[in-house]
Amino acid sequence: MAIYNPPSRDQRFVIHEVLGAVDEYKAMPRHAEVDADIVNQVLEEAGKFCAEVLLPINQSGDLEGCSFDPDTHSVRAPQGFRAAYDRFRAAHWQGLAAETEYGGQGLPHLLQIALYEMQYSTNQSWAMYPGLTVGAYECLLVHGSKAQKDLYLPKLASGEWTGTMCLTEPHCGTDLGMLRTKAEPQADGSYKLSGEKIFISAGEHDLADNIVHLVLARLPDAPAGTKGISLFVVPKFVPVGKAWDAKVGARNKLYCGGIEDKMGIHGNATCQIILDGATGWMVGEPNKGLNAMFVMMNGARLAVGVQGLGITEAAYQNAVAYARDRIQGRSLSGAKQPDKPADPIIVHADVRRMLLTARAYAEGGRAFSYWVALQADKQLHHPDEGERKFGADMMALMTPVVKAFLTDNGYQCATECMQVLGGHGYIRANGMEQLVRDARINMIYEGTNGIQALDLIGRKVLMDNGARLRKFGALVQKFVEEHGTSTAMNEFVTPLADLGDKVTKLTMELGMKAFANRDEAGAAATSYLRVIGHLCFAYFWARMARVALTRIKEDGAKVDPFYTAKLAVARFYFQRLLPETAYHIRAARSGAKNVMELPAELF
Repeated sequence: MAIYNPPSRDQRFVIHEVLGAVDEYKAMPRHAEVDADIVNQVLEEAGKFCAEVLLPINQSGDLEGCSFDPDTHSVRAPQGFRAAYDRFRAAHWQGLAAETEYGGQGLPHLLQIALYEMQYSTNQSWAMYPGLTVGAYECLLVHGSKAQKDLYLPKLASGEWTGTMCLTEPHCGTDLGMLRTKAEPQADGSYKLSGEKIFISAGEHDLADNIVHLVLARLPDAPAGTKGISLFVVPKFVPVGKAWDAKVGARNKLYCGGIEDKMGIHGNATCQIILDGATGWMVGEPNKGLNAMFVMMNGARLAVGVQGLGITEAAYQNAVAYARDRIQGRSLSGAKQPDKPADPIIVHADVRRMLLTARAYAEGGRAFSYWVALQADKQLHHPDEGERKFGADMMALMTPVVKAFLTDNGYQCATECMQVLGGHGYIRANGMEQLVRDARINMIYEGTNGIQALDLIGRKVLMDNGARLRKFGALVQKFVEEHGTSTAMNEFVTPLADLGDKVTKLTMELGMKAFANRDEAGAAATSYLRVIGHLCFAYFWARMARVALTRIKEDGAKVDPFYTAKLAVARFYFQRLLPETAYHIRAARSGAKNVMELPAELF
């Protein structure tokens, strides 16, 4: 039976002591009344809901999976999912960060991300239903007409209706310029959509009264490629009435053609959606649909990154619990529990290596992703134009890093933690093999991690000549200058400064190579993203170490063990995990020839 204890102590540490988020929110009129008590209460109640409601149905939901009725084209979620969703709605969690004018609570995105983390730790399959609804809400908030906002946003914010994103088709995945779904204009201003979409998460289910699909399609006269894609809102049931009083009307002409038999996330319905003259309404401008959908896609990429964080935390907690209890062998330095036939495996160095890897990536990922969420709040709500621009730049730069680095780490840590359990990790009863299976999709959907790496090096760094990256580098440099003379901080500041210099040189070198041959960027992309990910983690681990050192000095003999543990994990990260960058810098510099010279027919 899997366990989960909400990491509320570390969440409070990151939000209050490292990020100083409450003070940041005082400068934003929308969030000026958000104080530490509100933050702590949200974290506490969210943790209880996830641990007490979502965790108990995670393994059962995985075993049962979703069921599809081909006669009615209906999908039933696993037992307990609807009851959990009803409780979720009743507690108003769906609209946590939604605008108050549409029935939301208007709280910061940072708290939304903290909620996401705990949901994904306890039940990733279930959490995807409300998570996609948040994305649909945000897309319509930015690009919907007033009538569309008034109609759909209150329903999405309350969770009465759920949302999806319908992009992928059988013949095209990431290359959306190839999509074929058609949208025919009608005299009343609506459109009739026809086509097939696949891999649609939460595309059909029995949790809510209606499902609001956001669908990419082509107009009859649309230009080829991505410049000819429009976005449409296509509800499962056509709404009757307006705004808050809207009800579900006639069934629209779209249906689920089947659900996928998948490796993991069995509790989420991954659907084939058939549009057979379905009625839809355009969102935004003609042929500008991909740009509009990027609001939802980028939000989903951040959420998927946090899925990686949630898996990492869950895997760590369960592996630690097992390692403390499982006795096997003796410590190489002498028996630690001589009254027992063997020592608990947590005494063994290699077991500790695996556990500390997961802990360092979880705590580093928490600080990094929470900071990115804070930048989202600044981008949207800070009154200062410079702060909004900085937030927007950091969101653009860091989205592919959060998505790819955290999910790569999550899968690695899930497999390492399975290794801690040995054979007991490979069987279903302990829940670890489910975490491994669920973690694997996170590296694939919402743009594979290879695509994220190309996006980072190509669009987010080289396209603006490194301007956004230099802004983040300035934060790193400022921290180095402020703490570089501290003897206690030397073990953290020196490697951080060294990596910052190496990133600058590597970026310039790759930019020059890519100017002559674009394959150079492609060949270096994955390694480059790992290096940037570590730069981010090193920066936040150094910040966390500084806070811990300060508290240890101030508290003296009464120091909270939390801070001594934080320093120990920081040292492990800098000495054991950060050196990975040396390999990736060398690999990125090795050039494109070693991956491109072999003719395709010889593979």
